[in-house]
Amino acid sequence: METIIKKITHTEEDKKIYEQAGQILRAGGLVAFPTETVYGLGADALDAKASAKIYAAKGRPSDNPLIVHIADVNALYDLAKEVPDKALVLAEKFWPGPLTMILKKKDKVPDSITGGLGTVAIRMPSHPVAAELIRSSGVYIAAPSANTSGKPSPTRAEHVINDLSGKIDMIIQDDTVDIGVESTIIDLSEEVPTILRPGYITQAMFEEAIGKTIIDPAIMGSLKEGVIPKAPGMKYKHYAPNADVTIVEGPHEKVVQYINSQVSEKEAEGHRCAVMATDETKDKYICNDIVSAGHKDDELSVARNLYAILRDFDKQKVEYVYSESFETKNVGQAVMNRLIKAAGHKIVKLD
Repeated sequence: METIIKKITHTEEDKKIYEQAGQILRAGGLVAFPTETVYGLGADALDAKASAKIYAAKGRPSDNPLIVHIADVNALYDLAKEVPDKALVLAEKFWPGPLTMILKKKDKVPDSITGGLGTVAIRMPSHPVAAELIRSSGVYIAAPSANTSGKPSPTRAEHVINDLSGKIDMIIQDDTVDIGVESTIIDLSEEVPTILRPGYITQAMFEEAIGKTIIDPAIMGSLKEGVIPKAPGMKYKHYAPNADVTIVEGPHEKVVQYINSQVSEKEAEGHRCAVMATDETKDKYICNDIVSAGHKDDELSVARNLYAILRDFDKQKVEYVYSESFETKNVGQAVMNRLIKAAGHKIVKLD
């Protein structure tokens, strides 16, 4: 398959891009497109055969649900069996934006995009390209991240091209992804709203809007065997580069000492290592490849940079990555959730 690549120019010519992409989607094809979080890989959400192509292109497990992207709040009533008041409150406050809500689904939503669950994940992206694509195509778009399953999510078109060129019909290029980590997922299908994936929208923001909200314990730890995931990626290793990733937590001096000793040992054996730190700490490490993920007090900068850094490690053929842990007050919790998955839950905790 030859993949069409079209760049958004913010001129009248863009109309042709949307028309072509819409035709592909309505015909059951796949289109990758930017959102405010990461690039998504889209298909007609109500076309079971089209959504099956997403799983094939990504190599994604079939029990891992997809998120349905919409352009109008009224779509909730078309897709969900029940639309609770709390969903409307959150839609009013956070849509369009990086929020995914899980609701009980109507029968028209194919089981093939919900992992066999009786619920559907829905979000309304704020990125203008994503919004226009959904609106102009006339279909709801099921879209996970546009990457090979398990690898770091794409925040640039080149990431999508590297992973999926030749496997999908079209890539819409517009490298204005802003947040850099996937949307927050909140489950509203049961009595107490539960955050299943952290993102830009935090627990405190939810509780200010709708009251008590809990966080699924699987977010920052391992998911027990036999539990069916309600959210994308909850039970799979994800966001991972080819390198072996280790997160090191503890008092800063001990973290630096431990990482430097590990790097010295690995490099002496002929391995290529990298260290992921912050602007404030990068000068304390001894390693050929030391990368700052951003400013220590700017969690959003770390979120924007995370996936690109992990992908660059693959370009450099790094074998071992040692990373500091990051703050988890706001979007930093999402960063640590993704980093823990990238490390396969390999964390060294120092006293």
